[in-house]
Amino acid sequence: MKTLVICTAMSAMILCACGGKNTQSTEETAKVVPMAVITPAINQLTDQEKAEGWALLFDGKTTKGWRGAHKDAFPDHGWMGKDGELIVQKSDGSESTNGGDIVTEGEYSAFEFSVDFKITEGANSGIKYFVDPDMNKGEGSAIGCEFQLLDDAKHPDAKLYTTFPGSRTLGSLYDLKKSENIHFNGVGEWNTAVVKVFPNNHVEHWLNGVKVLEYERGSKEFRDLVKGSKYADPSYNAGGAFGEAPKGHILLQDHGDEVAFRNIKVKELK
Repeated sequence: MKTLVICTAMSAMILCACGGKNTQSTEETAKVVPMAVITPAINQLTDQEKAEGWALLFDGKTTKGWRGAHKDAFPDHGWMGKDGELIVQKSDGSESTNGGDIVTEGEYSAFEFSVDFKITEGANSGIKYFVDPDMNKGEGSAIGCEFQLLDDAKHPDAKLYTTFPGSRTLGSLYDLKKSENIHFNGVGEWNTAVVKVFPNNHVEHWLNGVKVLEYERGSKEFRDLVKGSKYADPSYNAGGAFGEAPKGHILLQDHGDEVAFRNIKVKELK
C-alpha cells in the first residue's frame, strides 16, 4: 500500500511538470510578433495615385510649379523649403504683405486638390481656388473661393463674419458658409485639407477624411451667400461674378503666420 502511494505521488509530480512545460510552450507559441510599421512616403505619389491621374505639385525639394500670385517667379523671401515642407514664414500677421501668396502655374476647372498642412498657434492662412492673380495686382491677397485654415481657438477671425456666423472658421468657405463636423488634429500636428470641384460645379470641402461642407457654384444659393458676404463689393466682381470663373489657379495664402504644407497634389476630374 505504501509503495502504491509513493508511485501515485511520483506520477502526479511528473504529470504536473509535463503540464507546466506544455503550457509554457503554448504561451511562447501564442506570442504575437509585432508587424513592421509602414510609414507613407512624403511628397510622393503611389502607383495607384499615378494610375488614377494624380499629379504631384510639390516634390519636397524645389518650388517648381508655383509662382508668386502677382509675380512671374516664386517669391525671393517669405517662403522656404525645409525637411520636405513648403513653409510660409512668420511676419506681422498681415495679409499677403511679406512673401505674398503663391499660385499654381496651371489652371483647373474640375479637380480634386489635396494638401497636408500644419499651423502654428494663432495662425491664419487659406487655400483659394478659381483664382485669377492678374485680376487684382495691387496689395492684398488674390481673389478666389477660400478653404479657411485657422487656429479657431486663438485667432480672432473665428468670431468674425459679415452675415453668416462661423463662416471664417477652419474648413469654412471663407465668409460665405460655415463648416460642420470638424475633426482637427490640433495645432502643430499634420491635417489634410481636400477641395473637390466636380464638372457640374458641385463643390466639397473635406478635412481629415470628413466632408465639412458642400455647395453648388453659381447656384441661387451660392449667389445669395455672395450677396451677404464681403465679396458683394464691386471690386471682387470686376472680372466677372465672384467664384464663377470657368477655371483658375490654386493658391496658398501668406497671411503673416507660419504654416507648413506638404503632400500637395491634384487630380483633374472629367
